[in-house]
Amino acid sequence: MYGIKLNGRALLAAVLLAAAAALAVPALIPAPHGGTQAHAADSGNGLAPSAQHSETAQVVAKLLSYQHFRRHPIDNELSANVFDAYLNAVDPERYYLLRSDVEEFERYRHRLDDMLTAGDLSVAFRIFNRVQERTRERSEYALQVLADGVDLNTDQTLNLDRRKAEWAESREALDRLWRQRVKHDMLTLLLAGESEDQTEALLRSRYEGMAETIERSSSEDVFETYMSAWGRAFDPHTNYMSPRNSREFDIQMKLSLEGIGAVLRTQRDFTEVVELIPGGPASKSGELQPGDRIIGVAQDDEDMVDVVGWRLRDVVDLIRGPKESTVRLRVLPAAGGSDAPPRTISLVRNEVKLEEQAAQKEILELDRDGHQYRVGVIRIPTFYSDFAAAEAGDRDYRSTTRDVRRLLAELESEAVDALVVDLRGNAGGSLREAADLTGLFISQGPIVQIVRSDGNTEVLRDRDGDMAYDGPLAVMVDRHSASASEIFAGAIQDYGRGLVVGEQTFGKGTVQSLVDLNRFSADPRRDSGRLKLTIAKFYRVTGSSTQQRGVIPDIALPSPVRSDEVGESAVDNALPWDSIRPTSFSQHGDLNRLLPILKQRHEERAATDKAFQALVDEVEKITAIADRTVVSLNRDQRRTEREASNDARLEKANRRRTLYGLEPLESLDELSRAQDEPDTLLHTTAEIVLDLHTLLHRPAVAKAWGAELAGER
Repeated sequence: MYGIKLNGRALLAAVLLAAAAALAVPALIPAPHGGTQAHAADSGNGLAPSAQHSETAQVVAKLLSYQHFRRHPIDNELSANVFDAYLNAVDPERYYLLRSDVEEFERYRHRLDDMLTAGDLSVAFRIFNRVQERTRERSEYALQVLADGVDLNTDQTLNLDRRKAEWAESREALDRLWRQRVKHDMLTLLLAGESEDQTEALLRSRYEGMAETIERSSSEDVFETYMSAWGRAFDPHTNYMSPRNSREFDIQMKLSLEGIGAVLRTQRDFTEVVELIPGGPASKSGELQPGDRIIGVAQDDEDMVDVVGWRLRDVVDLIRGPKESTVRLRVLPAAGGSDAPPRTISLVRNEVKLEEQAAQKEILELDRDGHQYRVGVIRIPTFYSDFAAAEAGDRDYRSTTRDVRRLLAELESEAVDALVVDLRGNAGGSLREAADLTGLFISQGPIVQIVRSDGNTEVLRDRDGDMAYDGPLAVMVDRHSASASEIFAGAIQDYGRGLVVGEQTFGKGTVQSLVDLNRFSADPRRDSGRLKLTIAKFYRVTGSSTQQRGVIPDIALPSPVRSDEVGESAVDNALPWDSIRPTSFSQHGDLNRLLPILKQRHEERAATDKAFQALVDEVEKITAIADRTVVSLNRDQRRTEREASNDARLEKANRRRTLYGLEPLESLDELSRAQDEPDTLLHTTAEIVLDLHTLLHRPAVAKAWGAELAGER
C-alpha cells in the first residue's frame, strides 16, 4: 500500500531528495509581520488540534512504522525520544520553560506513542500553550530590564551554547538568565556600531515582538513541529511538511525561485545559511557562506528589519522578492564566532539557471626541477541534469557528465599532466549523474549499491567500457561534500582510480522520498501536506556505507569546519554506519602502496610552504574563536577581546595574502568581500596529484623517492 519502487524515474526522484537540504522545523515564534493567523478552531484556551490533524497523525504513524528504513515500531522508546525532541524544538536554548513545567508533562514521556496511534495530540498543544504563556512573561521581563537600565560594567559572563543546559529551577533563575541575555544582546548591537538609542529601540522592538507574534502561531505550526519531532526520532531527514512547506520544497527542487539562491534553517535564534545553490546570486557574490547567520533583512534602501527569533518561513518570505530587485542582509559571519562583527551585503534577486551551475575548468601551471607542468582542474558545484530537455528529446541537453566529458577533451588537447576534480561544497544532486560521471574515469563496473527498506538491493553500474580520462587524478572534498559527491569520491577511491584529498565528507548515505498524504485522507480535497521519509541507504562497492563516516580522504587538509558541528554524525538519531556484502568489481590500480610516499612528500613540502603554514595558523585561529562560547558581559573587556581576536585573524590572513603578492586588507569586512583570495588548498592538491604523476610516469624519480623513504625507516 505504501511501497515506493526505486526504479527508473521513481529512483531518480528519490535520489534527488537525498541531496536536497531538509526544510527546518519552524521556530514557534513567528515574525511580527506576515505570521500565519490562528484557525477558528484555535480560539478559547489556546491552540488546539483539528480533526484533520488527528487523522493525518495516524497516517504518519503507520508510514513511519512500516515504510521507514529503520522499520521501528511506535513504542515507549520512541515516545521518550520524541518527548525530549519536542521540548528541544519549542525551547531549544532553555530560555522559557521552567523545570516545574517540564516535570508536569513528564508523566507523558512514555505515553505519547499510544496517544499518537489514537490520533490524540493534546499533550503537544498543551506544551506549546505553556510556551506561549512563558514567552509572554519573558517578553514583559526583558522590556522591564531595558526600562530599568542595563549595567555593562559587571564581571558577569554568559554561555551562548545552552543546548544541554538545565531547566531553570524558578522564575528568579530565569530572571537572572534574561538579565544576562539582554546585556549580551545590547553589547552585540553596540559593538556592531549601533548608537545607544538605536540599540534600545531595536531591542524593544525585538522583545515586544516576542509576545505580539507568539499569538499568531497557528495549530498548523504546532502540528508540523510535533510530527517532525516524530519523524526525526527515526532519523534527521524524515519530517512532516505542512502544505505551505511542501510548496516551499517544490520551489527549492525546481531551483527557479526568484530569491538569493540559499537553503536556510533555524538554528537557535538565528536564520542560518545551510547551503548556497550553485549559480545563484548568493553563491556568485562570494559574500555569503554556509554557517553565516542572517540577523536583518531590508528591501532596497528601506530600513533594516531585525529578524532574530523569527520563524524561518517569514524570513524566507522577506528575503524573496521580484526578479532583479535588491535585498540587503545583515549577517554575522560564521568564521568570526560569537563576537563576529556583523556586515551588510546586497544581493540582486534572480533565478538560478542550469548553465550557471555547470562544471568549469582551469589550468594550474607548476614548476618543478626546471620543468613546467600543467594540472587541469574541473570544478563541479552540483550533480545536475536538464531532465525536461532530455525528456523532450533534445540531443544537446545539459548534464554534469556531458559537460565534464567535453571539458576533459579540451584539457587533453591542452596537454595537462594530471587532473583535479573539485567537489568542495557540492551537496549532491542526481545520483544517476554521479554514477555516469564515475564511468568517465573507469572502464566499467558497479558504482553504488542501494538497499531499500524491504531489504532488496539495487546496483547502479557503468557498462559502456569507455574511459574519457585515464591519467593521474585527485578528487577534492570537504565537510560539505555530500550524498552524490560521496558516491563519486568513494567509487574513485575504491577502484584505486585516484586520490581523495581534503576533509572527511558529510556522511549522508540515505535516500528520501516524498509521500503525498492527501491520498490517505478521508477528504482528498483537503491538503494534508507530505511526509519526507527515509526509504533506502547507499553502500559503496566494498559494502561500506557512506552513512555518518562519509569518505575518509587519503590525504587530509586543514579546515576550520568542526566535524562535531557539521555533518551527519553531528545530528541526533542519524542512522548508523554499517556494511553489507561487497559487490564484484575489478580495481583499476592499487594506490595504497603509493600513499606512504605521497603523504611524506606532502608533509615535507607543507612544513616549508609558508603559504600553507599561514593557512594552518588561520584555521587554528578561526577554530579557537568558534570554540569560545562563554562571552564577557563587560563592555570594555568584550570590546578588547573582540578587537584582539579580529586583529589576530586579519594579521594571519594578510600574511598569507602577502606570500601570494596580494595587497593586505584593512578589515575583516574587506576580507569577507575579497574576490582574489588565494586557494591554497587547491594549489596543495595540485602538488599532490603532480607527485602521483611523477610516481606513475617517471620510474627513476619514483625509485629514488621510494629508496629515500625506505632508508629513513
